[in-house]
Amino acid sequence: MRARPTWLALTVLGCCALVAACGSSAPAEISTPTAGARAIPAATSRPRATLRDWPTFGLDAQRSGVSEEATGITSANLGRLRAVSVTVPGTVDSSPVYLHAVSVAGALHDVVLATTSYGRTVAIDAATARLLWTFTPPGLARWADSSQITTASPIADPDRRFVYAASPDGLIHKLALADGRESAGWPVAITRDATHEKIAAALNIAGGDVIAATGGYFGDAPPYQGHVVLIARSSGRMRRVFNTLCANRRELLVPRSCPASGSAILSRSGAVVEPGGRRLLLDTGNGPWNGTSDFGDSVIELTLPSLALRQSYTPTDQAELNESDTDLGSSAPALLGRDRVLVAGKDATMRVLVLSRLDGHPPSTARRHSLGGEVQRLSTPGRAELFTTPAVWRHGGRTTVFIADERGTAAYVLRAGRLLRAWQNANPGTSPVMAGGLLYVYDPAAGGINVYRPSSARALAKLAGSPGHWNSPIVADGHVVEPVGNANDHRQSGSIEIFSVG
Repeated sequence: MRARPTWLALTVLGCCALVAACGSSAPAEISTPTAGARAIPAATSRPRATLRDWPTFGLDAQRSGVSEEATGITSANLGRLRAVSVTVPGTVDSSPVYLHAVSVAGALHDVVLATTSYGRTVAIDAATARLLWTFTPPGLARWADSSQITTASPIADPDRRFVYAASPDGLIHKLALADGRESAGWPVAITRDATHEKIAAALNIAGGDVIAATGGYFGDAPPYQGHVVLIARSSGRMRRVFNTLCANRRELLVPRSCPASGSAILSRSGAVVEPGGRRLLLDTGNGPWNGTSDFGDSVIELTLPSLALRQSYTPTDQAELNESDTDLGSSAPALLGRDRVLVAGKDATMRVLVLSRLDGHPPSTARRHSLGGEVQRLSTPGRAELFTTPAVWRHGGRTTVFIADERGTAAYVLRAGRLLRAWQNANPGTSPVMAGGLLYVYDPAAGGINVYRPSSARALAKLAGSPGHWNSPIVADGHVVEPVGNANDHRQSGSIEIFSVG
C-alpha cells in the first residue's frame, strides 16, 4: 500500500478517534499508514548510567524490552566482541536473565541464568563461560525426551538472592543463586494436570508475588484451561487463581471438571504488569467465549492482587479465530503508553486498543463483556503469524515500537493514538530488544543477531550464531546472550552464545 500524505493520514486518524470515543464495536479497516524513519527519535548517544542487570523477560514487569542505559556495547565495538558458545544440558527455547556481581559459592560472579525445555536451570559465569551450578528437577526422567516441555523464561527475585524457574511437571521452583538449591516451602504446583497444561509463558513478579500462567501443548489436546496464578515470594503459598475458562471458579481446576477447554496463555511475555503494579494484562489463545465465564481469544485486564476481572477485549471474529486455530494470544499485549495497548496474533493482524476501555466501553463488572472495540487494525511486518513480543521505546514524549515475525522486522511510531510504520525489512526475527542505543533482533531461521540503529532498517552488523525457535537475546553489562535451538527437537543438550566486550 502506498504511503498517504502526512496531512491525510492524520485527518483519517483523527476521524477514527472520534468514532472510537463513541464506543463503536465495528472493527477498524486493516491498513498500515506510514511515516518516514525520521519520525523515530535519535537514540541517546552518551547514557549516564550503565545497565548491569537483565532480571526478567523483557527487562521489566511491563515487558518493554528497552533500556537507554549504556551496555558497554556500541556501534564502534560491535565487530570486536569476543564470542563463546557454552554447552548446557538441554535446549533453552526462551530467553535467559542476567545479574551482575552476585554471590555464588562464596564469590562474586556475573551470572547468566536460563531454563532448558526439560526444566534444568543453569547458572553460568558470563566472564569465563563456566557452568557454576545446575538444578535438575526431581523426576526429570519421567518426561525427558518427550513432548512435555516448558518454554518459560526464569525471573530473578528483586533481592538478587534467588531465581524462580518452571519445570514441565507443572512446578514453579525458587532456587538459591548461591548454589541452585530449592528453598523451603517450594516448589509450587500451578496445574492439576501437567500432561495437558504447559508452562510456556515467562514468569513475572508484582510486589510480593510471583506470577505464572499455563496454556496447552501443541495441538491443543483437551482438557486444559489457561489460567494465571499468584504465588507469595516469601512462603510459596498460592494466593490467587484466575481461570480464563470457567472464570466463575477461582480455584486451581482439575481440567476435566470444566466443560470448556483451551484459552491458553502462551505468549512469550505471559502476564504483563501495568505501571503502578495494580493491574495486569494477559491475552488468550483458541477457546470458547461467552462474555461472562469463558474468554478464549481475548485480552483480559485483572486487578492486583485480587485477580478480579476488570475489563476485556474480544474481536468480533472470535468464533472464526477459534475455528481456524489463529490464536489472538500468540503475542502478548504491549503497553504503548498514552492509553494505548497493542495486541497481535496468528491471524497476522495487529490491533490497537484503548487501555481505559478495551472493548469501547468503560470497565464495569455489572454487564456482560462485549465483542469488538479496537481503534486500529494493521498487518504484522511480514504478514505472518506473530509469536514474538514487541519492544516499546518511549523517548522525548514519543513512542516507537519494534516488531519482528518470521518474514520481517519493522518499526512503528505512535501518533494521535495510532501506529504508523516508519521502516521495514525482510529479516525474520524473534522478540526484539533495545539497549544502549542499539536494537538487537535474533534470526531464528538463519541464526545470528541483526543489530540496528533504531531509525534504520539496515543492519549495522550481524553477530554470528545458530538457528532457533522462540529464543531471544538479552544485552547488559558488556554482554549479549542468546540461547539457540528448538525445544521441539527434544534434545537434552544445547548451547548458549555469549558475545562480550574485551
